[in-house]
Amino acid sequence: MGARRAPTIRDVAAAAGVSVGVVSRVLNPGSGPVAADTRARVMAAIEKLAYRPRYVAQALGRGRSDRIGLLLADLANPFFAYLADRLVWEARGRGVQVVLMTHQEDSRLEGDLLDALLDQSVGALIATPTGGNIEKWRRLLDAGLGLVFADRSLEALPHVDTVSISNKKSAEVATRHLVDLGHSRIGFISGPSSTSTGRDRIAGYLAVLRSSGIDVDPALICEVPFRGSAGADAVSALLALPQPPTALIVANTAQVRFALHRLKHAGVAIPDDLSVIVFDDNPWIELVSPPLTAVRQPIDLLAVHCLERAVSRAAARGGMRVEHVSVDAEFVRRASTAGPRVERRKRRSNARSPQS
Repeated sequence: MGARRAPTIRDVAAAAGVSVGVVSRVLNPGSGPVAADTRARVMAAIEKLAYRPRYVAQALGRGRSDRIGLLLADLANPFFAYLADRLVWEARGRGVQVVLMTHQEDSRLEGDLLDALLDQSVGALIATPTGGNIEKWRRLLDAGLGLVFADRSLEALPHVDTVSISNKKSAEVATRHLVDLGHSRIGFISGPSSTSTGRDRIAGYLAVLRSSGIDVDPALICEVPFRGSAGADAVSALLALPQPPTALIVANTAQVRFALHRLKHAGVAIPDDLSVIVFDDNPWIELVSPPLTAVRQPIDLLAVHCLERAVSRAAARGGMRVEHVSVDAEFVRRASTAGPRVERRKRRSNARSPQS
């Protein structure tokens, strides 16, 4: 099916019940007088039809690959801050200008930014979607904007290019490591399941528990927002359980420092009281005591693939095959994981017992 025909200035005029000349004067302030109520009707028609002036369509039609939009979630999240830095670095080396925006995990703000994007004359957009605004995303695609989803995807838009971490596999590797150490009570702090990242990581965690014959306890799974400090409250809730976990995976990168801060204030000894694995890339992860076992996310590769795809989309004139790129994370074992305390005591006791 071909893209829907873009609305024209004549469509706007017809919808507003005015002449094309009146619409032109509204679009070009200072070119002539327009009554306030007439202007309001024209603006309402422009909004309803999602009309964009021809110069924007011309900029898109030229395949402008020297200007790329970047719509990320939240630069307070170290993952997205580093991703933005690497994308800008890669773009600079290619002579590409990056227009950076953030939606702060707010779907309404995201919607406003998507409405304004076509007026930015960008050739393509790299974005981490909130999970909403499906029709607005479709409107951008219909207008010919090259689109690449980074780190997250939208099930309703499977025909959009995606570049992401192997989130399900990464969670499986982390969970399997703890199960192999003897843990069966494993806490899991995730991002919201409304995002593909949150869903995939939870799915990986559950898959390993079920394949290992371990009962799933919903109380051990904490979905928390990426923004704020809810990771700390999640830690408190897990520690307060009648049977608290003996291991914890913090799979929400933005909440790692809040979770660790609460563990420290609770006097939890790592790994004696609790084994800990984090999804993070920051250098300080290996400098804390003890150094933390981590899922190291390949943000550099993510940035390269995103930019290559976006530039190709911006320069193309149709006919490109949709691609879904998945890059593997690296599991780095350090000193923050060990067997449960009871299991370690059993092993030490068995080692000391006389041989028969």
